[in-house]
Formats: sequence, C-alpha cells, structure tokens
Amino acid sequence: MNNFIVTLSCIDRPGIVHAISGGLLGAGCNITESQQFLSPETGTFFMRIEVATEQSLAQIRAGLAPIRDDFHMALRVDDGAKRTRTMLMCSKAGHALNDLLFAQRAGTLPIDVPVIVSNHLDLKPMADFYGVEFVHLPVTKENKSQAEAELLSIAEKHDVELVVLARYMQILSDSLCERMEGRVINIHHSFLPSFKGAKPYHQAYARGVKLIGATAHYVTADLDEGPIIDQEVTHVSHTRTAEQLVELGRSVEGRTLTRAVQWHAEHRVMLDGQRTIVFS
Repeated sequence: MNNFIVTLSCIDRPGIVHAISGGLLGAGCNITESQQFLSPETGTFFMRIEVATEQSLAQIRAGLAPIRDDFHMALRVDDGAKRTRTMLMCSKAGHALNDLLFAQRAGTLPIDVPVIVSNHLDLKPMADFYGVEFVHLPVTKENKSQAEAELLSIAEKHDVELVVLARYMQILSDSLCERMEGRVINIHHSFLPSFKGAKPYHQAYARGVKLIGATAHYVTADLDEGPIIDQEVTHVSHTRTAEQLVELGRSVEGRTLTRAVQWHAEHRVMLDGQRTIVFS
C-alpha cells in the first residue's frame, strides 16, 4: 500500500473539495486525512490530503491532472515515505545543528542529510560523529559570489531539496534567495528587530525582558523578514543571568527550527503571499 500527500491551492470557487475527492476516488485512493483553509485576504483555497492506494505516484498525478487544469491549481502529489534531501549549513554554534542531526538519527525527522556546509571548521567533529560529509566553504567579501556558485554546485551534486541555515552566520545574496525561494529555512532569536547586532541575549538581559524566543522562517531577500513557519517563546525572570538566557534561547532555537523543518518535510507548509499556511 502506498501513502501519498496531495497539496493544492487555487482561487476559491464552488466544487473544489467535491472535484478533488471524486478524482482521488476515481484514481483508487482512500482519503486518510484531509485539511483545508480559505485565506480571507487573498481568496486562495488551500488543501492537504493524505491518501492510501495501490496505485503508483504517476497514476495518481495523471488522474488528478484534468482537475488541476480545470481549477488552475498549483497541485503536488508527494510520496509520504520519501525523505527530504536536506543540506545543513552552520558556522560555529552547534546547538541547532545537533538538534536536527539527533532528530534525524532518531527517526523523528523525515529528512536525509547528505552534506553539511560551513564557513568554519569548528563543527566538523559533530559531522564526523553523525557520519555526514562536511564541506568547509570559507566566505569573504571578495569570494562571496564564487562561494555561492560552489554552494549551488554542492546542492546539485547531492540532489538537495531543502537548505537549512542552522545558525549559519552569513547573509545569502538576493539572487541566491530568489533562486531558492521556498526551499531555505532559517532560525533567529525573536528579539529582532528590537535587539539587533551582537549579543542580543545580553541586550535583552540589560532591558529586563520577561520573554525570550525564536522564529523559524523561509529565507527571502528581505533579511529576517521571510514567511514565518513557527515561533516559540519561554518566560524568564529577573533571577536569570545573561548566560542562562543564552542557554534557554539555544534550546528554544533548536526546537523551533526542528519543528519547522519537520513540517516542511511533511508537506504541511504552504505559502500565502508573505504568510504561511501550516496544517497540523
């Protein structure tokens, strides 16, 4: 028995659910889960369906093609058992990278990690521990375009479908962001834009914040302003030191990024302009 995930979006009009359900039935599918949402801002209808069937992926796609064309849908059918090939990128901080690799190794994160790319060598021992190829790719102002060309070559070589910036402390160029739109996920502390620059947790501590957190989002040319996938906050009190805020923040960052990557890999995230639709 095959398990497939159908995701679709189109301008809302009567008959979408009836048509897609009938098309799946006609293609020999049993619907095991279905969620839908109508965006009031854009008038776009979104739907995610899980099905079980004896038919092949190609047969299901062919069976739904007439409905896709009739409703002018953006429609995908993905194999629910296929793991997303993911390139992880990091610099010196290892907490987010370790959380992702641990979850992947434990089998709770449906991704395959063929390669880790870093502009520093600090985290190579972690890559070696998990048995993942590590590529050291230094980036300077002078070689940035060359480094990004090499990065694309690495992604192509490994058939990468998703790139995750696990505390990668380099800004990607606008052209690279546009080329990989919707396929790069980043994590940052939720203090932006209030606490920019170096040591945001120390700045937050100096201001006596009572909440710290993290935001996982898709990367766009607008720095740290891409569509948000997930956020988490945790309460802190005046008894916490700046160093304790850093540790708490790292834990939140790791959890938030891992959830965002999981939802993307499970085809639960759909873009609605600058917003995301995340089906639970």
